[in-house]
Amino acid sequence: MNTSQTEDILFALTKLHALPETGLGAGDIAALLEEMRKFAMEVVEPGRLEGDRIGARFENGVVTCPPGFGTAYAAWVNGGWQGLCAAEAHGGQGLPFALWAALKELMTTADMAFSLCPTLTAGAIELLELHATEEQAAKWLPELVSGRWNGTMCLTESQAGSDLSTVRTRAEPLPGGGYSLHGEKIFITYGAQDLTANSLHLVLARLPDAPAGSRGISLFAAPAILPDGAVNAVRCTGIERKLGIHGSPTCTMLFEGARAELIGVAHRGLPAMFAMMNNARLQIGIEGVAAGARALHLAEAYAADRMQGGRAIARHPDVARMLAEIRATTLAGRFLALEAAVAADHARLGDSAAEARLALLTPIVKAWCTDRGVQAANLGVQVHGGMGFVEETGAAQVLRDSRIAPIYEGTNGIQALDLVTRKLPRDQGALLRGMLADARATDPRLGPTLDALEAATSWILSAAPDEVAASASAYLEACGWVLGASLLARAAKLDARYVPISDFYRVRLLPRAQAHCTEILGAAEVLALMPADAA
Repeated sequence: MNTSQTEDILFALTKLHALPETGLGAGDIAALLEEMRKFAMEVVEPGRLEGDRIGARFENGVVTCPPGFGTAYAAWVNGGWQGLCAAEAHGGQGLPFALWAALKELMTTADMAFSLCPTLTAGAIELLELHATEEQAAKWLPELVSGRWNGTMCLTESQAGSDLSTVRTRAEPLPGGGYSLHGEKIFITYGAQDLTANSLHLVLARLPDAPAGSRGISLFAAPAILPDGAVNAVRCTGIERKLGIHGSPTCTMLFEGARAELIGVAHRGLPAMFAMMNNARLQIGIEGVAAGARALHLAEAYAADRMQGGRAIARHPDVARMLAEIRATTLAGRFLALEAAVAADHARLGDSAAEARLALLTPIVKAWCTDRGVQAANLGVQVHGGMGFVEETGAAQVLRDSRIAPIYEGTNGIQALDLVTRKLPRDQGALLRGMLADARATDPRLGPTLDALEAATSWILSAAPDEVAASASAYLEACGWVLGASLLARAAKLDARYVPISDFYRVRLLPRAQAHCTEILGAAEVLALMPADAA
């Protein structure tokens, strides 16, 4: 018997992983998950196809979201969902981030484009809770926590994508205090929209005395509407025409002397912004899980009804294989993402071991789960056959929407480099090796793959920098497949319902990890094909 999405989440939060003490019992969490599911599927999901077809619009300098988004967002605010894990001091409910992760998955399964507005606001809330002054927190957090305002992340410029050291936006001190921002930011999710009363833009910019490079970047907050009701000098000059997430406006924002306040310490804006970026990376990993969940929902329903050769195609072994792969990788990703979310909750309470675990898992969750989401969406189209290639079934939309997740908030190649050059060397692989030892104790049948990853870890830690970079993505992939297998094996020991899917994953999918471990040794062959530096 297959378990449902909410059953899996409940199992992960009450049996597989150990949440911090919240005062909530399993019954309370189950009831909350059911309310999340109902909101996502009854309020948000019905507008999914229309929102994709109509998309966000930009006319006469004004951005409008699809018609159904306004009604759904008003219900989001009225339900108090935005403040689920925000501090009670600012109007939030103070619940664990892991419960927000559950809400994020369910909301994204319903409509990824709609979910991105609350996603960015959640990251802005966490950043301000950590780095705003008391006065700034009192002024902005209640508005963001309620959902009356949304938050944006203004990092990227046309010449500064992943390399933020080349940011050119200027911040000039004003005589009466505060700063004026001058510059252009691109790819700003919900930078302008018609859902909220105001937007708080969190902007990376340089002060006049800033040193060169990433050490000279400061962080500023600029509301779209000032406290006196005047419109700030920031405007949207256009939105992107995109492969997917059509309902989510991706804006170019022009700052023309916009009034702003410094957040945190001058020239230390990038470390502060990483609070929002790391939050977003975990949430984007969850978007990969949600893509798998949506693809599975559509594909299973179609396969159960579509008759070929006198029987439903779900009974054809190759279709059953594809459905099982979507189900297995989505479940493994769900358990992995929730492990990271629970680690984040313990890290917030000062648990240094949990902080280290979170740091290690974040790039793996972001990259491995989003790549699995794209693959699951692709398989979902395949299960539908020709009907997957047309828009009416919704399978094509899942594939189009999911494709952004391996790209934004640091491409998956950058996540792999982060893993092998920063996170793994922190302790020379000790934490990862401890996780592999736990996996070996859980299921000795994982032994050969664990041996391969142990050897690959030693190779990564001793190889030359260019060799490490050439094999980073293969290494991250291997880690994801192995950690997914470990979590499914643990789940199978705790609940017999997970035995069949764990066995399928171990026999049919886990060999991919060993292939990646072999691939890692081919770094020299990659480097040999690189173009020579220009003379």
